[in-house]
Amino acid sequence: MSRLLVALLSLVVTASIYGDEGDKSGTLELSPLRWDDISVVDNPIVTTIIDKLNSARSDLEYNVVGKAPIEGFYEVQVTGGPILYVSADGDFFFDGNLYQVKNGQFADVRNLRLDVARRQTFATMSTDSMIIFESEGKPKAIINVFTDVDCGYCRKLHKEVPQLNAMGVEVRYLAYPRSGIPSASYDKIATVWCSDDRQGSLTRSKNGDDDAIAVCKNNPVAEHFTLGGKLGVTGTPAIVLMDGSMLPGYRTAADFARLLGLNSQAQGS
Repeated sequence: MSRLLVALLSLVVTASIYGDEGDKSGTLELSPLRWDDISVVDNPIVTTIIDKLNSARSDLEYNVVGKAPIEGFYEVQVTGGPILYVSADGDFFFDGNLYQVKNGQFADVRNLRLDVARRQTFATMSTDSMIIFESEGKPKAIINVFTDVDCGYCRKLHKEVPQLNAMGVEVRYLAYPRSGIPSASYDKIATVWCSDDRQGSLTRSKNGDDDAIAVCKNNPVAEHFTLGGKLGVTGTPAIVLMDGSMLPGYRTAADFARLLGLNSQAQGS
């Protein structure tokens, strides 16, 4: 049974990354789950749920996100922890992944909701705080990459950037120091974002040649780190496409070419 369950659930990953052949978005078009008033929960219910959870574990911080797609249950985010699905009276909860049974697949409910949040975020977010490696010519695709300068696979991905740019892919970097804030990784990546030459500093740091630590005030690293947590980032590199789908881990330029429906050969070379 366990092997069968793993095999079935693996369909979730495949369906969330690859769409129909020729679909340049790279994702299967899934309508987000619809449930009533996801952002609106009656205050008495919020109070009841929070009070009941606090009565058991007052050392944790809880935030009621909204109604869950299961009748009578609500999504509760534990700060720095998991999503809980809690009954309206606060007496029962469960954690872990919640799946919706859809035609041809099992769909992770939280990822469906996060896809929408990520799509809306990057459709409206200013690029001023990002480090951007522009495509050659008009962009054919954009990838948003949460990165850490000490991450080995982030360094490998950065070596693919010139070919990605040649294929027409614009690479937008956001900072995500895996060791948290404060940390040595934070100091390094904040130094990159504080540099007058952000692109050069980032490349040097990813090549193991860090600039002298110089952390400026009001750098955007903490903001990026918090945003990443809200959008489901747990490690680096975490790549978010403009349709909101997230691809964790390293991929080659050729992988992206197939995923995005692009010619893997550099144009005009």
